Amino acid sequence: MKTANWRDNRVFAVALVSLGFIVIWYLGAIFLNGQQLVSQYERRHQDWDANKVVAEALSMRRPVLPTPDQVVVELNQSVFHEAITSKRSLVFHTGITLSSTLLGFVLGAALGILLAIGIVHNRTLESSLMPWIITSQTIPILAIAPMIIVVLGSLNFTGLVPKSLISMYLSFFPVTISMVKGLRSADRLHMELLHTYSATTRQVLWKLRWPASLPFLFAGLKVAIAASLVGAIVGELPTGAQGGLGARLLSGSYYGQMVQIWAALVMAALLGALLVVLVGMGEKWVLKRMGTRTELGAAA
Repeated sequence: MKTANWRDNRVFAVALVSLGFIVIWYLGAIFLNGQQLVSQYERRHQDWDANKVVAEALSMRRPVLPTPDQVVVELNQSVFHEAITSKRSLVFHTGITLSSTLLGFVLGAALGILLAIGIVHNRTLESSLMPWIITSQTIPILAIAPMIIVVLGSLNFTGLVPKSLISMYLSFFPVTISMVKGLRSADRLHMELLHTYSATTRQVLWKLRWPASLPFLFAGLKVAIAASLVGAIVGELPTGAQGGLGARLLSGSYYGQMVQIWAALVMAALLGALLVVLVGMGEKWVLKRMGTRTELGAAA
């Protein structure tokens, strides 16, 4: 009974926050679009009143801030009423971005795990690598992305590879940090017990450190998959790509299509949420198979 009440309260809270967000969105659209309309009326010496401004602010063809219903209409048109192979289809662009995201995520996760294992088992690596790993995240991705594109382009690497490397650059860091913490979270008594059995470093890693680190790993993977998506979108901006959510955002900014931009942003947000949910489902399945408490993953 308590679980049902908790779920009902959670659904009510989410619905209330969503409703408030939509109301603020509409008010923002009226305010921003209305300012532009009033300037136009005064420049043309036209009569206007509040009702006219509100009505036209909510139905502008090229609004400063599109309303939620305009974004929904654009999403419906570009997702369900365009051929998947068409460049007008958001499904087409989402698929291109998704491929870069997943490849970059896999590469970043693998790199992060390898770095964490090395750092935990080698003090020299920790003192030499960890400062550089942290420093790498202080460089703005918008500054380094064009450099990666140009360098790899000169080596005839174009298309998927440069965008995936940018995604990897953003996604390896949370995996590294979380895995270092996780590998060091093994119970000290268990560590001493394995040492009394003369267990090798590899045996300690796979039989004790690795199972203990899984909740921390999945916490890092959830952050990494979202960061990988951001990297894929950013990687599409300096390339002038013809496909991908980043290309959709870029073309919308060129032609002042704010509705198109917002539809692409909403699609990116939905894709990111879906990817995080899938990682969470993988976490529950793996931890259940391993017999690890799932609460640890939530706490991490």
